[in-house]
Amino acid sequence: MESRISKTFQRFIHPTKKTSKNGGIGNLESESADADNKNRAAMEAFVSKLFASVSSLKAAYAALQTAQLPYNIDSINSADQEIVEELKSLSELKRKYSKKQVDSSSSSSPPHVTLMLSEIQEQHSLMKTYEITMRKMQSELEIKESRIFQLREKLKEIVEKNEKKMSKIGSFSIVDGVKFSEMNVNDFTVVLNYVLRSVRSFVKFLIREMECGDWDIEAAVNAIQPGIVFRNRDHRVFVFESFVCSEILSGFDKPNFCDGKFGHCLAGERNQRRNLFFEEFKKMGSVNGVRFLKRERNSLFGEFLKLKYLNLVHPKMEVSFFGDLRYRKMVDSGEWPESEFFTMFAEMGRRVWVLHCLAFSFDREVGIFQVERDSRFSEVYMESVAEEVFTAAAAAEDLRVAFTVVPGFKFSNTVVQSRVYLFPAKS
Repeated sequence: MESRISKTFQRFIHPTKKTSKNGGIGNLESESADADNKNRAAMEAFVSKLFASVSSLKAAYAALQTAQLPYNIDSINSADQEIVEELKSLSELKRKYSKKQVDSSSSSSPPHVTLMLSEIQEQHSLMKTYEITMRKMQSELEIKESRIFQLREKLKEIVEKNEKKMSKIGSFSIVDGVKFSEMNVNDFTVVLNYVLRSVRSFVKFLIREMECGDWDIEAAVNAIQPGIVFRNRDHRVFVFESFVCSEILSGFDKPNFCDGKFGHCLAGERNQRRNLFFEEFKKMGSVNGVRFLKRERNSLFGEFLKLKYLNLVHPKMEVSFFGDLRYRKMVDSGEWPESEFFTMFAEMGRRVWVLHCLAFSFDREVGIFQVERDSRFSEVYMESVAEEVFTAAAAAEDLRVAFTVVPGFKFSNTVVQSRVYLFPAKS
């Protein structure tokens, strides 16, 4: 179709030259050349006017679409009238073309004027189309941003409600349900799972902050656990869980995480110490971490949380998230921020502290262990964090540990399994 139109235009623009029978080329050639130039100019003006009308029609149609959402009756009527006018203009151009009335004599303006006016009209229509498109895209962007804000607020509300529910559930089943005379390792496992739920929430929040700060997540993963090939990209979260657990549980097997960095520890005979830890377990099991810190400024829990925050949250990370080190300075001076980040960190720390107090309420010493990389998997001491990896690798029989996600614990001869990420051994 395009080729036929092109050939037709060419016939108008470049008509075949004719020579006289006697071969004369004087006045006839000059008149033919003038006619040829006029026809070419007329056709160029006609085509330019055609494209200008099409551009105007597109602009009018774009305006009509935009006026429908949100619905604007005046804009719709205006755009509709403009579309009708442009269709009439195109119909008139079609009529002239079909009757071969494209020459300059049928136009009210000289071809070069028509050409210039048509180009101006076309550029104006294109600008109008771009402006309409930009307004539409801006409107869609604002709608999406508003939707994102609403979803974030809704997510925040849901998280807060869930945390409140979990706190209530935790307070009843984890604190009130534990009796000093009947404590066992099952109680410890229940509280450990309570801790890990908070760790996962904090890690997810941490990763979101890193993504918002344009961090290279892959580089961060390789820095923590280099050379790991993940079957599923979502499994990279286990690397961050591993890092957080390693830092927050470091020193767990020492009373009050006491390794010479704290100014004082709970003292006393073994049974007296057990009672003191159990009282701390009961007291801390149902409080709000940040409110407690503000009320009890010189508490052991506050010293523990300060040490863990300064060790776990790197200054560069804090600057990336918050723009400066004001929260770090506050924590270091014994003040406690009320930011969402610190609130989640404090809740995670509180649960770890509760677990620690429970562990030292037992009549048996607690130990903690990590599984070394490339160790052979053992169901006695380990549990896989990714079931699909475990299932896929099981055929290889010889499963190996890529890294420890959650350390294991020992109470005399009783073991609470470590949680590990596995890979099949190389053949």
